[in-house]
Amino acid sequence: MLRSLLASLRAMVAFLLVALNTVVHALPLLLLALVKAIVPVAAARRRLGAVLTALAQSWVGVNSWLIRAGGTDVRVSGDADLRRDGWYLVVCNHQSWVDIPVLQLVFARRIPMLKFFLKRELIFVPVLGLAWWALDFPFMRRYSRAELERRPHLRGKDLQATQRACAKFRELPVAVMNFVEGTRFTPAKHAQQQSPYAHLLLPRAGGVAFVIQAMRPLLQTLVDVSVVYPQGRPTLYDLLAGRVREVRVQITRRTIPAEFAEGDYEADAAFRARFQDWINALWRDKDACIDALRR
Repeated sequence: MLRSLLASLRAMVAFLLVALNTVVHALPLLLLALVKAIVPVAAARRRLGAVLTALAQSWVGVNSWLIRAGGTDVRVSGDADLRRDGWYLVVCNHQSWVDIPVLQLVFARRIPMLKFFLKRELIFVPVLGLAWWALDFPFMRRYSRAELERRPHLRGKDLQATQRACAKFRELPVAVMNFVEGTRFTPAKHAQQQSPYAHLLLPRAGGVAFVIQAMRPLLQTLVDVSVVYPQGRPTLYDLLAGRVREVRVQITRRTIPAEFAEGDYEADAAFRARFQDWINALWRDKDACIDALRR
């Protein structure tokens, strides 16, 4: 009982500190974002964009310090040949909302700020939704297969939205983050998909292909990240309460084959098959990596 009460108290204090950190950084960030939106000079907008990124990185730095101060040991292994002035595509297995602060902690000031493709509904999240908008995080609407069959004119809208987002990413070095499984892993989803991988859901190759093609020729390096929680999949409450004692992270740097910047994933069936074969091979390697990390 005492341990549970102490964990709840720790979680409450940590939540309040994260909330305070968010408000302190978000207020100047939103004000500068409004200035950026009305400034007509491109060079000035780029300088303001760099300041906005610095504010966001400061926010991430404080949150990362809180995670470590809470007793979470993040153990990182693998390739460290990364730069803050490069363009990267980062892919990772997805198990929990904890993945995001862990990735931010691991890559803080090692590569450009991580930019996530977000569901459109997340723009309504208090404070953070506007902050993500200010930082040019792309908000996407995903259409189901049934909806596309009813409304064929919506086909290609996701590609157009990806291209618009990636056009902004060309202004400053960026690390585009993609959870290729498209959703968080659960045993139920794994069984429903009949996934051939022991620790992963089926990869969705289309989003990765769209980003690579939209960012050509800047995007040449893929950062393959595998995350394992030895105590089991945690919640954000577990992280705030100091219950996540250890996280294991493996980083592998890969070169994106040059041919994938030139093809047409939607229209060219042969190209699509080659790209999917590449992603599936990457996923087999990741499954083996996760198995080794778990052991």
